[in-house]
Amino acid sequence: MAAVEPLILVGSGGFAREAAEVVHAVNAVQPRWDLLGFTDDDPALEGARVKGLPVLGPTAEVVSAHPGARLVLCTVSPQRYFTKRVLERRLALPPERYASLVHPRAALAPSVAVGAGAVVLAGVVATGDATIGPHVGVMPAAVVTHDDHLGAFASVASGALLAGGVVLEEEAYVGAGAMLDAGVVVGRGSLVGMGSVVRHDVPPMQVWVGSPARRLRDVVRPGDAQVPSGRADGRPG
Repeated sequence: MAAVEPLILVGSGGFAREAAEVVHAVNAVQPRWDLLGFTDDDPALEGARVKGLPVLGPTAEVVSAHPGARLVLCTVSPQRYFTKRVLERRLALPPERYASLVHPRAALAPSVAVGAGAVVLAGVVATGDATIGPHVGVMPAAVVTHDDHLGAFASVASGALLAGGVVLEEEAYVGAGAMLDAGVVVGRGSLVGMGSVVRHDVPPMQVWVGSPARRLRDVVRPGDAQVPSGRADGRPG
């Protein structure tokens, strides 16, 4: 039996609460994690309780105070989907400090690789030889099929369907209910809008929407200094 390890969720927004539910579901099958609580850089939230667990304080301070705890970056939003990368760089921790969380009701083939810091929610299906990279978030009922590759910090929202051989480059975001044809590549930092049908490659740093999906505009990536320092999940304080 694996030892129970301390775990901290970075952020206290919606995805962090979903990740907490994954922890509870995993522990119900076999105790694995001692969930200490959440971090949030909004001073007004320090000491608050979320899902019955405390907001422990600012991220950097909490991480420093718990050197033995594993972490999960829970900062996913279509408005601010670069914040996980920003946090990972600021914390500058080795990969082994990050835990991966897979809900027991996700159906992952034995050949599916899951990277450190990834979170896979209930109802996800991932079939043969797919790769879910470090710090990737896969939302409920998304389907990841054979030979798909989800690069680091990519996000797949609920109900999205990825045909075989799809590649999401680092920090790409696929919106809820989107459908990606076989072999499509979504470039680094690009966003596919909710319900879009993507038949062709999406270049890096672009927003594509519609059926069939077309370029709407370029992505404007904020510099680190422009990411709000208030909330760890990148939302306004």
